[in-house]
Amino acid sequence: MDKLKAFETFVSVATKGSLTAAARAEGVAPAIIGRRLDALEESLGVKLLVRTTRRITLTHEGSAFLEDCQRLLSDVANAEASVSAGGVKASGHLRITAPAGFGRRHVAPLVPRFRELHPDVSISLNLSDRVVDLAAEGFDCAVRVGDLPDSSLVSVRMADNRRLCVATPDYLAKRGTPLQPSDLLQHDCLTLSSDASQTRGWAFRNPSDGGHDVVHLRPGGPLDCSDGQVLHDWCLAGYGIAWRSTWEVESEIRSGQLVAVLEDFAAPPNGIFVVFPQRKHLPLRVRLWIDHLKHHYAQPGYWQAQVTQS
Repeated sequence: MDKLKAFETFVSVATKGSLTAAARAEGVAPAIIGRRLDALEESLGVKLLVRTTRRITLTHEGSAFLEDCQRLLSDVANAEASVSAGGVKASGHLRITAPAGFGRRHVAPLVPRFRELHPDVSISLNLSDRVVDLAAEGFDCAVRVGDLPDSSLVSVRMADNRRLCVATPDYLAKRGTPLQPSDLLQHDCLTLSSDASQTRGWAFRNPSDGGHDVVHLRPGGPLDCSDGQVLHDWCLAGYGIAWRSTWEVESEIRSGQLVAVLEDFAAPPNGIFVVFPQRKHLPLRVRLWIDHLKHHYAQPGYWQAQVTQS
């Protein structure tokens, strides 16, 4: 059995939700799709899909395998494009989206640099903290920070994203340094308001049990805001403790403007990703943009440097 064909079939069924839809897209009988899936599961020795007459659902192993297959098929398409494109220059219109705070610091400054390298590409950058529907709204790709929901999108991990509790030295001198997460209940914590997306609160791990279990705490304080940049500014002004991403506060920790506390309890990092719809042939401009982000984010010291906001 052609493994790539089997992987393509599995991805098609998983994303379309039925054998019939996948068979129709390929122009073959549903029985052929079913036989391919049976052969793939037999070769892997695991069940990837639970199939009934009414619906198809992914098993735990199937969900993990879907992400790997999407990434593999994307890499294959990129390899083919790099050969077939030859000396062809990237062109056309690139539509990208990113979270507002992260986008201002770590996406917007890289957009003009990308266009200098590829002058035949025009670019629209959308900065929004809502989760944009790429296909419905016509975007080529998105930068997303944090845990990704289950999705048919292809994801490429660019970097780790850690969250830390930080405060100014003056605040800690006045109020004391928390030694464990429960101490935050006695502090002024700068939190996202209830209408923001951070619904579970601040995440911590317990180092005494190996740090495997993550617990969530919802500290309070006299100030909250729906905008993370405002919380950052309030923290720098000494109004309390904030829970911020390292991409936002790393340079200020290094300069001494902010101090990280409760580092032993910091939850494991999640990720910074580029996501894009599954496509047989990814446009050259999109592939080059993803490579552009990879190049900069992988530079030694990039995340410690202060990136100028646009």
